[in-house]
Amino acid sequence: MKRREFITLLGAAAVALPLAARAQQPKMLRVGYSGILPREAPHYAAFERRMAELGYQQGRNFTFEYIQAPSIEGYEPIYRELAAKVDILLAAGNEPALRAARDAAGATPIVFIAVDFDPVERGYVASLSRPGGNMTGIFVSQLELAGKRVELLREALPQARRVGLFWDDASREQATAAAAVAAKLGFEPRLLELIGKPPNYLAALTPMDGSPGEPIMIPASPLMLRDGATIARLLLERRTPSTCAFREVMEKGALMSYGVNLVDVFRDAAAFVDQVAKGSKAGNLPMGAPSHFHIAFNLTTAKALGLEIPPMLLARADEVIE
Repeated sequence: MKRREFITLLGAAAVALPLAARAQQPKMLRVGYSGILPREAPHYAAFERRMAELGYQQGRNFTFEYIQAPSIEGYEPIYRELAAKVDILLAAGNEPALRAARDAAGATPIVFIAVDFDPVERGYVASLSRPGGNMTGIFVSQLELAGKRVELLREALPQARRVGLFWDDASREQATAAAAVAAKLGFEPRLLELIGKPPNYLAALTPMDGSPGEPIMIPASPLMLRDGATIARLLLERRTPSTCAFREVMEKGALMSYGVNLVDVFRDAAAFVDQVAKGSKAGNLPMGAPSHFHIAFNLTTAKALGLEIPPMLLARADEVIE
């Protein structure tokens, strides 16, 4: 080989090597999400861990773009910002989050977790089996769960006569469903509207002032999940037993919880993200539902309130804090 030919070949190889190296770099999957809890919340961490198990390593071939929203009203500008730079949008919990993601998405696919609203009834998807459009995800039927919480409360507190039902804009229908079941089970339901930003939980309890020791139901609501420690502390100070939708609130002092485990649900959402990332059209993926509902009791709270949970009910629990 002549010297000139060798130099030409060497130069071509030098150009080709960086191109080949770039071609071997894994494609970066960018997922955008906004919530009102800190990024360190256990269910967000569970989503990232499940994505890692599916082969998506943060910083190598995956990035989780998370922006904390100051309030439910703050989702819209955040999802507009996220939609401009991610491949898939993740929305979870309340309807305003999904509405903001949908309005900002354009053609960007959306994976969502409907925790406190019916996405078919509200027109976000055509059906659970074939959502259509650019979205799919997981639906948690909270109206049925609200009724079940009342049933469990009746088992736990057979002598209770009244039940207070917290509600806000995100949980109005849950309170209505719970009130209907409560009346059938011999409770006198009292609807406790939460007003103010942040909500004035003490003022909302005024209709229960003449009913010491009667239980309160805390629904599935992003605000009440965020303020779980505040609510639990307030109710304990009033010596008021409570049941709630999320184990995270039970862990902070509510007497019992019944509902989905958010850690499990966010792990399940990662499987939908993976399918969309691999080329499945979101609207063609049938929506999922939780495979298990979590029952938990806080016996430390029970002891502080002087209550004893029936043994048969405790035997059905997935988790007991002592």
